[in-house]
Amino acid sequence: MNDKVKLKKHYDVIVVGTGAAGCFFALSCPQELSVLMITKDKMENSDSYLAQGGICVLQTPDDFECYYEDTMRAGHYENRPESVRVMIQDSPEIMKQIIDYGVSFDKNENGEYDYTREGAHTINRILHHTDETGKEITQTLIDRVRERKNITVLEYENMIDWLVRDNVCYGVVTETMDDVSARRTFTAGSVVLATGGIGGLFKHTTNFHHVSGDSFALALKYNVELENIHYIQIHPTTLYSKKVGRRFLISESVRGEGAILLNEAGKRFVDELLPRDVVADAIRREMIKSGTDHVYITMPNMTSEECEKRFPNIYKACREEGYDLCKDRVPVTPAQHYLMGGIRASICGETSMANLYAIGETACNGVHGANRLASNSLLESLVFAKHTAELIAEKKKEKSDAKRYTGTRLANTVDLSLYPPRDVRRKEKKKLIMDEIRRKDKEFYDKWCNYEG
Repeated sequence: MNDKVKLKKHYDVIVVGTGAAGCFFALSCPQELSVLMITKDKMENSDSYLAQGGICVLQTPDDFECYYEDTMRAGHYENRPESVRVMIQDSPEIMKQIIDYGVSFDKNENGEYDYTREGAHTINRILHHTDETGKEITQTLIDRVRERKNITVLEYENMIDWLVRDNVCYGVVTETMDDVSARRTFTAGSVVLATGGIGGLFKHTTNFHHVSGDSFALALKYNVELENIHYIQIHPTTLYSKKVGRRFLISESVRGEGAILLNEAGKRFVDELLPRDVVADAIRREMIKSGTDHVYITMPNMTSEECEKRFPNIYKACREEGYDLCKDRVPVTPAQHYLMGGIRASICGETSMANLYAIGETACNGVHGANRLASNSLLESLVFAKHTAELIAEKKKEKSDAKRYTGTRLANTVDLSLYPPRDVRRKEKKKLIMDEIRRKDKEFYDKWCNYEG
């Protein structure tokens, strides 16, 4: 694909990452802005694509305080209140926009949207597309991105450095994934980081393994402010397997619709609808108590046919491992899932470095606090991506040719041959990030980071 891409040296905006946040940001930019999107893998291979459960929305103004309280409680009241308010207030408009783009959500027999509920939600407020909501949203956004003439997509291209002078970001240094000797620079008026989280640093994760904290390692290198990098969500229920690779997530919506958790003795041991961190800790304690590396999930309140219709992807994955979710006890184990912390960002994505922005899971705008409420991640990605695009579009009016000239001069001084080999950089990146997590929270590190990959 990249052989056919016509590239320039300078763009108005560079977006690193092609998940829901990156794509919605690019679509929210005025079409007179030139946008380069870079991804280190196939465009579709983002964690947004894997999201199963759904996306939250404020159905009526009457639910605002309840939705706000649910989000704050799940985040242990460490959330930034203004970020939470903005996310909830903007949700109806965001839903309308993505539906207009072509996103389809499930409806009930009356033709009305079929809202569901997940752990720590007081009421049903989650829209879904079977059990592949992330795929439906992200693929639709990708399709719209490919239609835009002002957006260029460069796949299998890895960001390895930023072009920085005096705490101002002027662009990026990249490396072609299938040719480590093919390195180059791109300059831009604004650089937007949408590289996801850190799952690739862990052995057990629901993330793609190439999503491995590139932005955070560079933030540590350049002293860009991080916030709560140790606030890492462990998903309670991933399909237990001895196979190597990404762990298949059994969505919280399964428990929201009646699935229960059982120990080795076949007894329930936790309220399945408690927040994820509480359930994950309860499973960990139960595994230690019983000397096992998994517990079990089953869905006795649905028939196999009902489950296959409501959760086709999950049901199929369980069957491929030899289990019927409604008849068998399916082994599950916790795995790294989501990063609530990240690069500290404002509601409009601004970081502590000029011209550098962060959105999606890469950003910490404070909306999740210490623990993310189920199905808030896709909504958060879209809401704050749009605010960031609006700010950059406004600032573009103030950009001067002098800044572009500085970026070009800086790019010309970079010796691309001096960067270490990829395997060396990978080890350095992992150590840098894991050391920071340990420094911030040794207890969490000792509890969960022994699952490092």
